[in-house]
Amino acid sequence: MLERNILVLEIELRKQGTVAVLDLSGNIDIDASNFIEKIGWCLENGYEDILCNLEEVNLVDYAGLSVIAIACKNVMNHKGRIKFMNIPEHIKKIFSLMCLDKVFEMYEDERTAVASFKEDKAIAEIQKKQLRRRFKRLPLDIEIEFRSKTGAEKSFHKGKVLNLSAVGLLLFAHKMYPLGEILEIKLSLLPKPGVLDLQAKVVWHVVKELMPHIYPGMGLEFYNLDSLTQRKVVEFVDRNLPSGCIL
Repeated sequence: MLERNILVLEIELRKQGTVAVLDLSGNIDIDASNFIEKIGWCLENGYEDILCNLEEVNLVDYAGLSVIAIACKNVMNHKGRIKFMNIPEHIKKIFSLMCLDKVFEMYEDERTAVASFKEDKAIAEIQKKQLRRRFKRLPLDIEIEFRSKTGAEKSFHKGKVLNLSAVGLLLFAHKMYPLGEILEIKLSLLPKPGVLDLQAKVVWHVVKELMPHIYPGMGLEFYNLDSLTQRKVVEFVDRNLPSGCIL
């Protein structure tokens, strides 16, 4: 009886910003209904981003998979997001056999997992703007200079612009900045409009596992861009975009 209690699923809740982190230990099986209840509590209390730490989980059986599925469905119904981290190898194999490794978002460490929620939100905001305004995006391979707007850096770093639209650009560079950082950039759009001195905000980071061919990179959104400069960017994109190519 004592051994049974040790394996009963225990859940500890802690917070990482707006993310609810659930540290699980024990077994996820037919008796793990408290996992569903804890997920429900998080959603009812405003935590739509939930990260489950499975490092101390001993076992997930078929009944446990159903428990996880019910919890995930509840999160989806509330338009939230649930992700998993520190998954033991034997549980990864179970997820793989059930093809759940293609459904669940799984991460090796907490820092990357928590950051991914911020990236999701940033990408969603960009997609909203692109869908709303239908700006075209131009594939490029041109140099760009950039540095933090804080004034702490005197010299500019160099990188490559991989694509450009009226709302921002994709930058390939070894120098990375955190999400939300405002950058000063020098963008050369030749022959015209020429060199533009702009500001841009870091809104997402390239995920190495998803896009290794453009890693490391950052998605930048133009910041405080006036309508005249934006029109110049749009005209440059339109002039250089192949016919029939859109977003």
